[in-house]
Amino acid sequence: MDFKKYRSDYSYRPPMGGFSLMPPMIRFLLIANVTAFAITALLGNIRISGTPLQDWIMYWFALWPVDSQAFHVWQLITYMFLHGGLAHIFFNMFALWMFGVELENVWGSRRFAVYYFICGLGAAFSQLFIAPLFSTPAPTIGASGGIFGLLLAFGLMFPNRLIYLYFFLPIKAKYFVIGYIILEIWAVGGASNVAHLAHLGGAAVGFLYLLVEDKIPVEEIFNKITSLFKKRSPLQYRDGGKSIFNRSNTIDADYKDVSNDDTKNEVSQEVIDRILDKIGRSGYQNLTEEEKKILFEASKKIH
Repeated sequence: MDFKKYRSDYSYRPPMGGFSLMPPMIRFLLIANVTAFAITALLGNIRISGTPLQDWIMYWFALWPVDSQAFHVWQLITYMFLHGGLAHIFFNMFALWMFGVELENVWGSRRFAVYYFICGLGAAFSQLFIAPLFSTPAPTIGASGGIFGLLLAFGLMFPNRLIYLYFFLPIKAKYFVIGYIILEIWAVGGASNVAHLAHLGGAAVGFLYLLVEDKIPVEEIFNKITSLFKKRSPLQYRDGGKSIFNRSNTIDADYKDVSNDDTKNEVSQEVIDRILDKIGRSGYQNLTEEEKKILFEASKKIH
């Protein structure tokens, strides 16, 4: 796969709003993780049926080994929102923001969310089925698996971007990622309580996802599933009252020239939706100038 098409630079600005230092999905993840940590830390000593609330939270939402009676399928997601201490959550959330902000600005929130949670699932399965070969199974918590996926994607998209190690030593992203992964491999099987194989699993699944996403429409499948649980957007067009979502119909879309004032009002909702769908597939930077103008005019009408 040619990762050049995923790369960007500081000149990129997402449509209708500019580069955001706190895009929606990053903001949601930060709030959700900090809230879960605060509840666990502040209310953890409250006892329910004689058992501290903190133990109940760990029992129901940490990722337990599959052969444990405490394992439940939802733990594949919920474990990513729990952390074991202030340093643990601080460095995880800082890394989430540091490496995730630019990815979400370039990809868009939906694609970013799909990628992040797929990496988190990859980390979970790695911890459940591979880690027991090297160490004693134990409950797992933390967002590190998804964050390692973000780290890998950042290194692939911005290989020459400088990262300041310990806020002082500059190192190119590609070398930082390679070095970090080597350290994680070296640490596998060690005596620490860090889930190194979960980290590696998140990075590996992230890499595989970037390789195959053009062949397997993972994001489109995710979009269709989530659309079942939310109200239709005003920008969705309908046919007989049903929402239409078919990327095969959007490949060879024709666009109107908005430079002519007489045609501005003639741009159909179908054309706008096709442009939005194209952004979801390949990013705003791959739109033509005509498409950008159409989207700009549509945004003015909305606001």
